[in-house]
Parts: sequence; structure tokens; C-alpha cells
Amino acid sequence: MTTWKTSDFDYALPRELIAQFPADRRDDARMCVVHRAARRWEHRCVRDLPGYLRGGDLLVLNNTKVIPARIFGHKEATGGRVELLLLEEMAPGRWDVLIKSGRRPVAGTRMVLGSGRATAEFLEERGQGRAHVRIHSEEPLLTILEEEGFPPLPPYISRAYNTPGGVPPGDRTRYQTIYAEKPGAVAAPTAGLHFTPELFGTLSELGVRRTTVTLHVGIGTFRPVSVEQVADHVMDEERYEVSDDTARMINRTKEDGGRVVAVGSTSVRTLESVAQRHGRMTADSGRTDVFIYPPYAFRVVDVMLTNFHLPRSTLLMMICALADRELIMAVYEDAVRERYRFFSYGDCMLIL
Repeated sequence: MTTWKTSDFDYALPRELIAQFPADRRDDARMCVVHRAARRWEHRCVRDLPGYLRGGDLLVLNNTKVIPARIFGHKEATGGRVELLLLEEMAPGRWDVLIKSGRRPVAGTRMVLGSGRATAEFLEERGQGRAHVRIHSEEPLLTILEEEGFPPLPPYISRAYNTPGGVPPGDRTRYQTIYAEKPGAVAAPTAGLHFTPELFGTLSELGVRRTTVTLHVGIGTFRPVSVEQVADHVMDEERYEVSDDTARMINRTKEDGGRVVAVGSTSVRTLESVAQRHGRMTADSGRTDVFIYPPYAFRVVDVMLTNFHLPRSTLLMMICALADRELIMAVYEDAVRERYRFFSYGDCMLIL
């Protein structure tokens, strides 16, 4: 068995190819179609997706909804500026957060958030910029965030937060899938950003069905792999849910000879986590820290639609497990030559 090093999943990416804004239309993005068996690829467009799917296939989409989880405020005693990125509510009112401030708060420090409709108390340090805080507000916190929070765009998308015009209004809608339903993510399931109602309509006419799972994408999706040996990396846990209807549709699709088409790494992670735990698809919910890298025997996923991922990332390792590492790295090298747009707001790849 190959012992993979993190450097085996590195590639050179010119900074100007990191997409700072989405395509004019969601389905305008380019799509590199990778044929695994034939070890070839072709350059197409997302609108061409129906030409590669067929009746009986099942699209599996992640219906998590990104919350505007970045909010600014100040320390009540000193007025010092603070910035919070709300990651997950661990217990009622108790949040796991990323925090930035000039001088690190100590336990008991009170912070005023936004216009003052919410306050936070610093509870404890968690390391790597994380902390636990207790947030109090008279109205639902999500309501306040919708009005005063900012989309939690990834660090490679440059925005001047907390300044007039710093975040384009389009970010609030385009960094969200059109089928987002369940709030809880701090990063978008980006492969799903390419779908439009028209594209769904065309696929339905072909007999391609669709269903949803939920995986609330956490900050771990951006956490670099810092260890030398891939096997030594530990994934952050993320919350997931698979309904009984979805499990039945997936099992029926497999029994009938159709293909399970996972939209994005988060859908893959959810499906494979449940299959690992139970041996087949079944209704389930919980937390997963599954780490998919070569070699890996996929139990559920047949086809994957995914964006282009960061060098040395767990997401790139996952798609190298679905296809062959040498094939995928060659595709990435060609995508750079072809000036594809990379990462969250960028183009995508269909792996057949």
C-alpha cells in the first residue's frame, strides 16, 4: 500500500486563477468532464451536464444553508474591536467561535455585537484562534445575523469586511445554493452553487431524480493539512443527517442499476459515512470525522460533481480516491493551462 505524503497532493496554482466572484450565471461555469475508465477528459460547461447523466440516475444534494456567521463588535469595557465567526452552537447560548481582537479577551470579558442587539461573554480559550463564548439576545440570534452579519466567505476570497461596500450584495445570494434549506453551515457546499431551476428542469425531463442530505460544513473544510504523512491528519467533525426517504431512494437506485451522483464533497462524505457505519444506506444522523483518501473503496458514490480544490487539501485527496491520483493531478495541471477558475466561486469537474 502506498504511504502518501501531503506533498503528493500539491500543485502550482497562479493566484490570479482563484475566483474572487462567481460566474455571471450559475450554470455559466466551465466543467471539466473526467472519464475515469478511459483516462481522458474534456472541457465543457455546466449547462452540458444533462448530456452526461441518464434516466435512473439520482442526484444527491447537500441542503445545508450558510448562515451569515461573521459579526463585528467591541469589548464593552475598552471599546476594542472584535470579530467573531460563529462556528457551532454547542449548547443553548454557548457557541464555538473563531475570534479576532487586538488583545486576546480573558474569561468574563463582555463584548457588544453589531448594533448592540446581542452580547457575548468570553468563556474559554480553545486554541488555534477558537474559543467558547456565551451569546445573549432578546430576539433570535439568526434574525440578528441575517440583518447585521456577513457571509463567511473563505479566506482566499478578498473582501473588505465592515466597510461600506466591502461585501457585494450578491455574496449573500450567490454564496448559497438555490435549494439551501437547513441553516447551520459556515461554508457553502460549492459544487451545488452551479445549479439553476432551468438545469434542474432539464434533468428532471431526462428522468434524473434528486434527493438531499444535510451536512453542516464547518471551518475544517479550510484547515490545511499540516502533517507530513496523510494518514496522520485528523478531520474536524461535522454534523450530518440522512432521511429515511433519501436512504430508500439511494438503495432503490443502486438496485435498479442507476448511478448515485453526489454533488460536492460534503454529499460524498455524508453518504460514505453512513455506509461505513451501517454497511448500507439507512436513515441516520450524527457527527462524522471520516477522512477519504487513496486507496478507498466507495460504497455508495458512482459519479461526483465537484469544484477545483486547494493544493494539499483533504478535498483534493478525496477526489484522488474516487479517480486515480495521477489522472486527477494531470487534469489539474491542464486546468491551470486552460485558465479554469478555482475554488469556491470557480469552475467544476464532473468525474464519471
